[in-house]
Amino acid sequence: MTEIIPIGFFVVNQKWIVKHWNKAAESLLAVKAKDIVGRNLWETFAGIIPLQFYRVYHKAFLQDVPVHFVEYWDEMGAWFDVVTYYFEDNLSVSFKHSNHPVDQELPEERLKTLNELYRYVTEVTNDCLWEWDLGLKELFWIDGGHKRVFGYPIANAIIPQHFWENRLHPDDRPRILKRLSEIIAAGTATVWQDEYRFRKADGQYAYVQDRAHIIYDKDGMASRMIGATCDITARKTAEIQLVDSERNLGRERLNKQKEVTDAVLNAQERERGDIGKELHDNLNQILGAAKMYIELAKTDEENREMCLNKSSGYLMTVIEAIRKISKVLTFPEKQIMGLSESINILLDDLIAVQPLKIEFFENGIDEKQLSEKIRLDILRIVQEQLNNILKHAKASFAMINLTQQPSQIVLRIVDDGGGCEVLQNNEGVGMMNIKSRAESHHGKVTVASIPGKGFELKVELPLEKV
Repeated sequence: MTEIIPIGFFVVNQKWIVKHWNKAAESLLAVKAKDIVGRNLWETFAGIIPLQFYRVYHKAFLQDVPVHFVEYWDEMGAWFDVVTYYFEDNLSVSFKHSNHPVDQELPEERLKTLNELYRYVTEVTNDCLWEWDLGLKELFWIDGGHKRVFGYPIANAIIPQHFWENRLHPDDRPRILKRLSEIIAAGTATVWQDEYRFRKADGQYAYVQDRAHIIYDKDGMASRMIGATCDITARKTAEIQLVDSERNLGRERLNKQKEVTDAVLNAQERERGDIGKELHDNLNQILGAAKMYIELAKTDEENREMCLNKSSGYLMTVIEAIRKISKVLTFPEKQIMGLSESINILLDDLIAVQPLKIEFFENGIDEKQLSEKIRLDILRIVQEQLNNILKHAKASFAMINLTQQPSQIVLRIVDDGGGCEVLQNNEGVGMMNIKSRAESHHGKVTVASIPGKGFELKVELPLEKV
């Protein structure tokens, strides 16, 4: 591109000594590189260069962004379009003028190069087009894309490679330059593509994607690259927000799991406490009474039979209580041959010792379609809710309805007790335990209650493949 379009380019240091002078500059200013490189710019063009050029060049040494201006040069008889940029004690100048004669017909080799250029350009995004001369370490920013997207006042101008490198985000620069160097050194890749952050003229960073074709010379060495820079800030911002959202969701899941774990542990501790209290306050006293009657029977021949009958009765009471505690603690999966049968056994035991009328209805239950785990969890949920009713509801009647639908099992447990505030009930350990079991099957738990007007628990469990 720099050979096709007549763009002059030179570099001077702070003492105005010329360090680089390209072929277009030779043609535009009629000065050969060998006659000016190493010499003072102003001494060579003393009394010829317009004063405005001198003022702008001096001002450019104090700025870190490109300066763009247009000035008429009488000696040359043309308007010059100039871009200057300062970096690391050097001033780079890119310039062109509209009256420079151009060939009416491009030579075959140059036409081939032009066709090749536009073939590559059409294959990449047209946001910010550029050509990179790897040998001269110069980039040609094409057609004002960098001005439109990143705010740099540059269009169809040459910039030094270090100007681009200096705009890379410090955290991205080592990675980008290393990978680019490795690809060029390998000499086999035809495409370079990467994403990084690029500093705009206002100092803010944009996320960009660069994609380019690598062109090799006849010796197989990478000589130039033609590509485009695309601003992907909107996409990257959305991706970052999505990652943050997923991270927050992960934290919420962990917190939820912690709540469930705490609820299960609290339920276990509560269960242990209830068992300990039952053993200590009730069964221990009964066993003590049985022991007393046995000891009395040893010495009281007249009342021996009565004492033995009493002690035997107490022992049977203890045996029955232990059996009930064992049922509460262990409903081994192997014993759950039928869900409905297990629920009925549980209800028979409760009705025998509790002044609570309980009715159980089932509709369409096909136990062959239910895994052992879902049957056990349904039984545990029924057990937990009945325990809640007995302890807190002061109900006289409860109804259990278990229905199998095409895609789910629905369990409803209703009582006529005192009810409660729904939010308050949801925070209880028993309800947390029920929810944890339902959630393990990706199920849903809903409650409905009004203080003084009873309580309804509804559990919906998707059917699992057995």
